[in-house]
Amino acid sequence: MSISDWLSACLIAFGLFFFIAGTLGIMRLPDPLSRLHALTKADNLGLLLIVVGLIVRGPGLLPGLKMMLVWLLVLAAGATGSHLIAKRAVRCDGEDAR
Repeated sequence: MSISDWLSACLIAFGLFFFIAGTLGIMRLPDPLSRLHALTKADNLGLLLIVVGLIVRGPGLLPGLKMMLVWLLVLAAGATGSHLIAKRAVRCDGEDAR
């Protein structure tokens, strides 16, 4: 295996570690805002590490740019969704208002 293969494997492994840490944060943290914070931070960093690991291993520049664009879109969507969920949790104190 070459150095780029090892680097790619390490980056992807660290990305998976952050995904697992975010999942544990959802299960272990006490309130919705803490869970939301743990999930969004860990998932965004995990996805970035996986994308960079795939770019190192990838066939060229264009697929790498496409993957970075996907990461940026996921980052924007995650931030927007997290903001809306947090706003709802603060306004309604976690109760389902009907």
